[in-house]
Amino acid sequence: MHKNSLFKTMALILPLAALAGCGGGDSKVSVSDGGKVLNIYCWNDEFQGRFRDYYPGYVSTNDAGDVDTLKDGTLVKWTMVANQGNAYQDALDNALQNRSSQAVDDRVDMFLMEADYALKYANSSYSLDVVKDIGLTELDMSDQYQYTKDIVTDSSGAIKGSSWQATPGLYAYRRDVAKEVLGTEDPTEIQAQLSDWTKFDDVAAKMKAKGYYMLSGFDDAYRTFSNNVSSPWVDANKKIVIDPSVLTWIEQTKEYTTEGYNNQSSLWSTEWAADQGPEGKVFGFFYSTWGINFTLLGNSLADANGPHEVGNGDFGKWAVCQGPASYYWGGTWLSGVNGTDNVSLVKDIMLSLTCNKTIMKQITIDTEDFTNTKTGMQEIADDPTYGSAFLGGQNHIKLFVESAAKISMKNISAYDQGLNEGLQTAMRDYFLGTVDYETALDNFYTAALTKYPALSR
Repeated sequence: MHKNSLFKTMALILPLAALAGCGGGDSKVSVSDGGKVLNIYCWNDEFQGRFRDYYPGYVSTNDAGDVDTLKDGTLVKWTMVANQGNAYQDALDNALQNRSSQAVDDRVDMFLMEADYALKYANSSYSLDVVKDIGLTELDMSDQYQYTKDIVTDSSGAIKGSSWQATPGLYAYRRDVAKEVLGTEDPTEIQAQLSDWTKFDDVAAKMKAKGYYMLSGFDDAYRTFSNNVSSPWVDANKKIVIDPSVLTWIEQTKEYTTEGYNNQSSLWSTEWAADQGPEGKVFGFFYSTWGINFTLLGNSLADANGPHEVGNGDFGKWAVCQGPASYYWGGTWLSGVNGTDNVSLVKDIMLSLTCNKTIMKQITIDTEDFTNTKTGMQEIADDPTYGSAFLGGQNHIKLFVESAAKISMKNISAYDQGLNEGLQTAMRDYFLGTVDYETALDNFYTAALTKYPALSR
């Protein structure tokens, strides 16, 4: 589907009022230069690390770690608010709405957004058109994966953000457990045993018989189903629609909980993180690009403060395969704010970190992240000398390249974060047996309609 036809359709579902707490925004685009401070809103330190390590204009960071100095003397101030429970969106919405009452050097200039709510901000007048307002060209972005542009394209066809990464997903598994239970640790052979859900279930039973869990918790497989839905969460009449694919996740997770195939943890919990450590009894995790190099790597170390190198913790004990379904999870987009007084700096950051093939390839080589350069990732995928130390020398980029080509944004909505998190929370009680299915479903709708009063059941 052509991106303009997709987002014109989405526009019928997502009026600007979807930017909850922000009003209509500034309708007239106003940008300038000369600001002494660049204020960036984000939810964790992932991009901050990329900025400090790879942005050519970076010089130093203050002792508190929340203000950077650039070569031209500009200060970069970071505001971080946790993503869960819409907290980050609420804080960002408040900052955008109240800019006029803030001192110039306190106003947000750039913010980060995730896939689950990117369309909400793309369809607001607070975000800048990266071509018309910021000055990136189609040529600048020509090597980016198309879906990373589609997801931030507004109802009029304007691209409202740019990303340094693409986030296809894989199944990461323990090599030692695979060898013990399945007789091999080879990714190709493991994939043959996990290539569809029936086979995946069979392996889950084998894992249980040997004292292992196939998954850590209730939410681990969620994205493999929610990213393969046949329609958006919300239809053209503002009605919440639970897709059959998501219903399948509920059915599978209930079975896995009843049969003891999962460890009954919740996403991001301490138990879930511990299941990825050296003492964990979980065979594998569904993870996208950032999840492997940023989250799994950190959680798997014997000493979280130790060096990320061979010999520490679980380095070399993990591998990846495609798993039973193609999917994506997350991703981070940079967006400039209507009214910024640092538009040239915003442009330079986007050019350097989301359009510069050399820089992005170096990020991949250094950190094993999967960056937003099609030709760059293909070059690494084809490089016989490339391998991930964390993954025992495996070239995971090759698998990510195959998966990235299958990503589609046609069924996203502005309500994805709230509804995804809400369903996972409500169904937890059902999985544990404290409420029946209908009660859990009612609880989901009650919470959803409280969060989004314009929607209906």
